[in-house]
Amino acid sequence: MQSIQRKWKWLVLCMLPLFPTYSQTRYSLQEAIQYGVTHNINVKNSQTDAQSAESRIGEIRSVGLPQVNASTSITYNAIIQRFFLPAQFADPTAPSDAPPVALKFGVNYAGNAAAQLNQMIFNAQWLLGLKAAQAYRELAVKNVTQSKIQIAESVSKAYYGVLVAEERAKLLDLNIQRLDSLTREMGEMNKKGFVEKLDVDRLEVSLNNLKTERSKVQNMVDLSYYMLKFQMGMKLDEAIQLTDRISETDVERIATEVKAEEVNEFKYDQRVDYSILKSNLLLSEMDVENNKRGYYPTVAAFAGYGYNTGRDKLKDVFGSPWFNNANIGLSVNIPIFDGFAKKYKIQQAKFTVDKVKQSLSLVEQSIDLQIRSANITIINGLETLKTQKRNLDLAQEVVRVSKIKYQSGTGSNIEVINAESALKESQTNYFASLYELLLSKVDLDKAKGKLNY
Repeated sequence: MQSIQRKWKWLVLCMLPLFPTYSQTRYSLQEAIQYGVTHNINVKNSQTDAQSAESRIGEIRSVGLPQVNASTSITYNAIIQRFFLPAQFADPTAPSDAPPVALKFGVNYAGNAAAQLNQMIFNAQWLLGLKAAQAYRELAVKNVTQSKIQIAESVSKAYYGVLVAEERAKLLDLNIQRLDSLTREMGEMNKKGFVEKLDVDRLEVSLNNLKTERSKVQNMVDLSYYMLKFQMGMKLDEAIQLTDRISETDVERIATEVKAEEVNEFKYDQRVDYSILKSNLLLSEMDVENNKRGYYPTVAAFAGYGYNTGRDKLKDVFGSPWFNNANIGLSVNIPIFDGFAKKYKIQQAKFTVDKVKQSLSLVEQSIDLQIRSANITIINGLETLKTQKRNLDLAQEVVRVSKIKYQSGTGSNIEVINAESALKESQTNYFASLYELLLSKVDLDKAKGKLNY
């Protein structure tokens, strides 16, 4: 028996690659956000920028490492340059007023091979650049975080859009089912002569209008799904199902969280865009210091070693001995006067610092406004939703009573049709209020830097 089980197990394992593996199709809100953070092109671009920033930091570091260069050359002097010397150099007996003689100075072919080593010893701007590199790295990371927050916001709003549209479609289905049942009942009563054909026709018109509205809502559901998949970075033709649902507890949770957050202290650094601006301020201040350090001297060491030769024939260049040469030294560069260029660069950098500081103040005011606006919008949204929910319950009760009255002969079908229209309007208003409330909660979380991703 165990032998048979082992054979079956081996057979199953061998057949597993033949069966396709299916990727996830069911997503909660947080799973959809995580998918978007992983696959959205904007996030990938920001991550690529962060990788590029690391390469830029490596480039800055490399300036302080030894720089080694090697070169080799063979030169053909097609016309050898002549040097002019006194006539006595060629002929000691020449008179003193004799014209100078022009002598060739060089050979037809010259070869050279050398290696040069340069090492920076002191450069104040480079040392500051190492500090700026760390701030630049942090800025790149913050930019990635900001793009993830933007995706979390977009995915959340699109996700809620789908949920609200689907809930509205479900209620419309119930309305159609209820009105279709009533229309069929009235049709049977018309055949028996209890109601007029006009009453049945009116109900049928109302039913057709409701079906048309349902078709529009379905198109809106499909569009909401496309928008969600676009924000997630998913192909539009991929299948997706949402596992989260909107309930009364969600509304109660929002109301509770808003009340709890009113007593919590908010810090501007919780907002990544504010933190990015502070990083820019730090880099701007470093830029001022960097320009000031342009007045500092720079010190570098160098060393070189090479060989050279010269012959009148090309073949002799490779067969003749090459003679070595070497040099070693220290160079100091002291800036003295640059026409006030550094002075004006420092002034420009200081103006940039002032501008960033003013932007920080403006962002603080903007954040305060966003938080208060979102809070007020949520409070109003909760009140509006409460009113719309009450209207929806009343409209449903009016439809129920109107139907009973009409079926008992004490009411008219006009009352039923008006009640159905009022119910549809109440449902539309309710879901519009619910959607606005959910969006306001997302805006508040973003304003307070609490949007999860």
